[in-house]
Formats: sequence, C-alpha cells, structure tokens
Amino acid sequence: MTGEIFRDAWGIPHLRAGDATALARVQGRVTALDRAWQLEVERHRAQGTSASFLGGEALPWDRFVRRARLDDTARRCFAELERRDAETAGWVRAYVDGVNEGLTEGARRTPEFARSGLTPGRWEPWTPLGVWLGIHILFAGFPAKLWREQVVRHLGADAVALFAADGPGTSGSNGWLVSGERTVTGHAIIAGDPHRFIEDPGVYQQIHLSCPEFDVVGLAVPGIPGIAHFGHTGTVAWAITNAMADYQDLYRERLRRTGAGVEALGPDGVWRRAARHTERVEVAGEEPVEVEVIETERGPVVIGGPEGLESGVAEVAEVAEVDAAGAGGGLLAPAPAIRSRQAPPEGGPPDGLTTPLAVALRYPPRVTGDLGFSALLPLLRARCVADVDRALDFWAEPVNVAQAADTEGGLLHRVAGTVPVRSEANRTRLVPAWEPGHDWHGRHETPRGGLTDGIAAMANQRGIAAPLGVEFAPPHRADRITALLGEKERWSAADMPAIHMDTQLASAAPLLDLLSSVDPLTPEAARIRQTLLTWDRRMDASSEAAAVYAAVRGAVVRRLAAHPAFAALSAPPAYPEVLLPWLALLPRVGFALEHLLRAEELEESYGIDRAEAVRAAVEEVAARQPTGTWGDTHRLAPWRALPTTSHDEPGLSGDHDCVLCTSAVPGLTDLSARGPAARYVWDLADREASRWVVPLGASGIPGSPHHRDQLPLWIKGDLAPVVTDFTRLEKESDV
Repeated sequence: MTGEIFRDAWGIPHLRAGDATALARVQGRVTALDRAWQLEVERHRAQGTSASFLGGEALPWDRFVRRARLDDTARRCFAELERRDAETAGWVRAYVDGVNEGLTEGARRTPEFARSGLTPGRWEPWTPLGVWLGIHILFAGFPAKLWREQVVRHLGADAVALFAADGPGTSGSNGWLVSGERTVTGHAIIAGDPHRFIEDPGVYQQIHLSCPEFDVVGLAVPGIPGIAHFGHTGTVAWAITNAMADYQDLYRERLRRTGAGVEALGPDGVWRRAARHTERVEVAGEEPVEVEVIETERGPVVIGGPEGLESGVAEVAEVAEVDAAGAGGGLLAPAPAIRSRQAPPEGGPPDGLTTPLAVALRYPPRVTGDLGFSALLPLLRARCVADVDRALDFWAEPVNVAQAADTEGGLLHRVAGTVPVRSEANRTRLVPAWEPGHDWHGRHETPRGGLTDGIAAMANQRGIAAPLGVEFAPPHRADRITALLGEKERWSAADMPAIHMDTQLASAAPLLDLLSSVDPLTPEAARIRQTLLTWDRRMDASSEAAAVYAAVRGAVVRRLAAHPAFAALSAPPAYPEVLLPWLALLPRVGFALEHLLRAEELEESYGIDRAEAVRAAVEEVAARQPTGTWGDTHRLAPWRALPTTSHDEPGLSGDHDCVLCTSAVPGLTDLSARGPAARYVWDLADREASRWVVPLGASGIPGSPHHRDQLPLWIKGDLAPVVTDFTRLEKESDV
C-alpha cells in the first residue's frame, strides 16, 4: 500500500497511509531522509562498529558494546518478538524496510557521510531493538555501583551517604499532570520536558502518524517505529520520566582458563564453562583491535577477565562484608588474587587462590529476551487511559514513571518496566557470583500513584518508584513544580511554558547559609557575599549574580575534591574507559555539594572545614574580579558524532536543580551538554491547542532550513503549534 508525506511550517513530517504496517514503512523512509546520519551512527554504535569510521575515540564504546553483547541481545529479543507477537515483529520489519529504502537518498543529502567516508549500510529487522539498547544500556546507571565500591574501599561504608546525590546523566526530566478540575477547559493537561544529552541531530523526532486505525502526534526516537514516550491520540495522551529504578546487576566473577576455554565459579561451588569468543573491531586510521567476549551464567563480562583488569593494576582482595547501609560487598583493593575463606572448590587451585577481578553485567533483556516492543502498537491504538495502562504492562526498559489522561476524565500515574526481584545487596553493590543468594526471582509489581489537589508532578524524585530504586533526584524540581501549580486555581495549556522555564535554584541554600557567617573576608569578598545574599536565587542567563554564584560554587567543589581526605578517590581504578565518568571525583562532589555542605560528619570524621572551604572559595573568586553573566559561560554544547565549530552556541538560563534543568558540571565546566531534549504540552480539551518544541529542529541535515529553526523558540521557552489537519499541511510526496 502507498503512503503520503506532508510537512508543516517547521518541516515536521506528517505521515498518512492505508494501514499501520504501511505507515511504519513511511515512517522509516522519512526518518532515513531526514536523519540518515543519525540513524547510521546509532546502528553502528549498537553493533560496536562506530570506530570503523569515527576512529579511535569511539573504540572504548565499541569494546563495551561487544563485551555487553548488545547486538546479540537485540537479535534474541527480535526472535522472541517474532515468536510471541508476530504482528509487532512484522510492523518493525516494515519500518526497517522504509529505512533501507530512504538511506541512500538521505545520505546524499547529508554532508557527514562524505566527511567521514561512510557509506550507508543495511538495517536488519533487529536493528531498531539494538538502537534502543544502545541508547539505554547506561541509562540506569549501573556504574554507580562501582563508585559505591570505591567509596567503601577508601572511606568506609558510612561515607557512601556523603555522595548520595543523583548524577547528571539520568535525571533532570520533568512531567506534570493537571486534572480537569484544575484547568480552564475542564479537561486535563499533561506537560513536561525529557532531560537527555542535547544532540545534533536531536534525540527526539516530532512526528504525526495517521492511518484508519489511529491518528497520533508525538515525539519518536529516530530508529524506533511508533511513538514510545510522549504521544497524543486526540482522545488520550501520555508522557514519561525516568523512574530512577535499579534493574541491572553487577557480579564479581572468579574466572579461570582451561584447555577448553574459560570457566566461572558458580554459587554452588562448581566451575562451569563460560561462553567465549573473540571479535575484531575495525578502527579508522589504526590497526584493528581484538576483543575477547566472555559470558557467564550471570551475564556478559564487561570488566576484566581471567587475567583481571585490562591494565593488570587493580584486582580484588578478600571479600569483606559491610553493613547493608553501605554499598560495598567486595572491597576493591590491590592483591595478587582472591583468596577464598573456604576450602578450595573442586577443581580449584590447591592453595585456594583464584584469578583476579572480572565483573559480569546482568540486565533484563539479556535474561528475558523481551525489550518491551509489544507496547508500541497498543500505545498508538489507545483511545483511553485504560488502553495506555494495558499497553504499559508490556513495557520493559528503561523503567519509567508514566502519566496519562483522556477526554473522559480518566487519569493514570504509574511505573512501567521490568525490575527483577533479588536481594537488597544486588541493588547497592557488586555481589559475588560464587556465593548463593544473588539470583533473580521474577519481577516486581509496578507501583501506582494518585493526584493531590488535582495535580501530580514527576521529576525523578523519590516518589511512587521509591521501592524500586536506590538513589533519586533531589526533590527541588518536583517541589517547585508542585508549588508553582498551587499558585493558580485554574490552568491553561498556554500557561505551561512559564513552568518549563522556571530558574529558581533551591539547592543554593546550603552554600549561601555558610557564606552568611564566614569571617573574616576582604572587602572584595565581602562585596561578593553581599551580592549573593541579596540574589534572588534564579539562574537566569542575564544574571550577573548567578554567574558569581556559579563561580563560587565551582571553587568550593574544587577545594573539597582536592582535600586530602578524598585523595584516594581521585584516581579511579583501571576500569574500561567508557565507565570512568561515573568514577570521577570532581563531578561526584559537584552534584553532591548540597549534601556535603550540610553534613556535619564532614568535619567530625574527615577533618574538612566546610565554612573555611566556602570562605577560601569566595576569596579566590574575589581575586579574579568576576564580570559577565551566567549565560556568558553557561552555553549550549550539543554532542555531535563529528565535531564541528560552525555554530556559536547560545547562552542558557537554568541549572541542574532548576525546573529548567540545563546541566553543567560544577567545578569542571559551565557548558551544558544535557538539558530539555524536547518540551511538550498535551491539551486533552483540544489537541490543536497542544504545543511542542525541540532544541534544534526537525531536520538532521546541516544547512536545511529546519535544521536549527526551533532553537530560538527553545531558548526563549516558546513552543510551536501542534497541527494535525492535513488540509493545513503541504504535501511533499507519495511513497
């Protein structure tokens, strides 16, 4: 069957076809035309082949992807999808057919292919599942368990709580639901903004999908059919934020080589054969690299191997148990080998020694063969909240908090996704694969919540998903959204951008409280103190006081991170490079600063004078005589697979703990690589009154009129209209 492609004034694709399968094919084709470079980058990243055209800088990612077996997991999940849900599998195939039809033409339009020498390849039916895995494999932040192990090793179990703050990679998203009793129309409104890396092209694609079965507008993920996260069918709308759940486990493994391959020690004391093979990774401009891929009964080995860590520097010492409040189980410490407390297992070395550190990753799709794609078609077909609820029962990962509302007054606020049932130790630390009690036993029931005074805010905080997670975002954004919504009795869709753009920084309080009492100060530093104590605590791009605050905050972070008490944490262990950002001390201090400055034990147990750190930081900033505004240094820094300096990126309002969450890394850089990857307002009274925007534009082709045309809207907080009437659109082509 044929399909049609239309465009609105912003170049957003509006697609129409005779049935859902034909529509998926048109969606794949138009995505390849608009986002060919992005699609091919994501395909190669999912396969672990991106270094073949991006060079050595992409090699750490490719090594991780090969060792984590993402491509093989995608194949498994698609095979299982074909077995259990043939309709969805055929729909995904149709999308892939459309991508393959459009890639060559899309590549001709896109200069990055010529710059990199990349020729577009061929998508396989499982490629969308691989892309989904590649985007989300680090989304749950399992490397945070490695960080906790480091803290326990060097500072003890009690120190883990000092750094208990969410990192910038997985929080920042906002969403809120306002019921009809609190709106001017009597119908609900859903609004928010997902927080991710700001990429060029963007991680979300505005799209309109129409066929006789359904007519849906929403934000698609390029490379994935349908509209997974944010959609409006006309009668029901839905949105999500990251639930901050913990659903990936790390197992310390004892491995040994034998004449037949590699064996791993299981919890029953028996050595069992581990799957093993070698893969060759091509690297542009360099020699190919071989990667040994090992998988135990727990999962793929992503760190180390039979000979320990890649560098042979850090290995695992004797297991040392800590209390459950800490996050360690085995402490990472230099040692020649692991020495068992018990008698050597059968077949083990006679002196009880086994091999050095290896770590296996266990993640749900690798275990279940289910990536949740069976939710995608039911979401498109949804007519009411109950339909969305049933569709989300199929959801797997990432684990999300979802909200939905329909035109009949139905409301939904729930968690969706797969969280395995296992021991508390698995949730907080690396656990020993050779000890019993760390296996999985089914999945948790997903919690549900309600509304308070007709509203519900979700912002990665410790809310309805609390039983499923370990660390959550600070409550500031959720509290601020709730407070703002409490300021009016009735809200309209047009009112919502003011909430999107709120810049109040509640997390500034501990630093400013300390600053109010530090003494003595030079006259220059005293003037800075006066400026900050009278500041309105808004991180506006035009604010000079916000810039001064950020400078003082950065100086405090650097001083705390440089304190001898934390010196042992400044050098991360010899883990794979792709995991090291989670182990960097400076960002950890920066994002935990609010808690560190309130923690009296910082002085009592570690000898760190908090007030003195603040006083010295103010004097340091005063000596530089700062000038300028927050927007002068807090500028957009979008990620590009091929770096370019062709754009002078704008200054930004906001900060990590503002509702306008434009994340920098305090103490390291004011540049913002993460922020609202889209903004949306779904109006259930009238879908045409809904609004949306993305950071750059609908097109992924540099030089296109729609490559960056939405950026001015995004900077100011304006939104583009949602248009669904095909008579108001310009037809581009038949397919």
